Amino acid sequence: MGILVICSYRPHAGHEDEARMLMAGHVPLLRDHGLITDRPVIQGVAQDGALVEIFEWESVEKSRGAPTIAEIGAHWQAMSAVMDFVPLAELPEAKHPFAHFNPI
Repeated sequence: MGILVICSYRPHAGHEDEARMLMAGHVPLLRDHGLITDRPVIQGVAQDGALVEIFEWESVEKSRGAPTIAEIGAHWQAMSAVMDFVPLAELPEAKHPFAHFNPI
């Protein structure tokens, strides 16, 4: 059984385009390694420019093993160079029962 994950990222100032490019390549990379399901991914942006993506891991075990794959580790390192991985609760939208984000 899969596990749904909501990821939230805050791009560093001046790196918004690079952050979006890296986020766009994130799910295809995970799929190439058989780590996530074929469920459609949802990507959006908060009013403050934070990015969110929702996808489904194949399993908790696969999510935990992802960092051991060199290509994924390198991608996550590139992502962390241009954006912070932040808790969803830090986004103002998450304070509402029905959080609204603009689709990407």
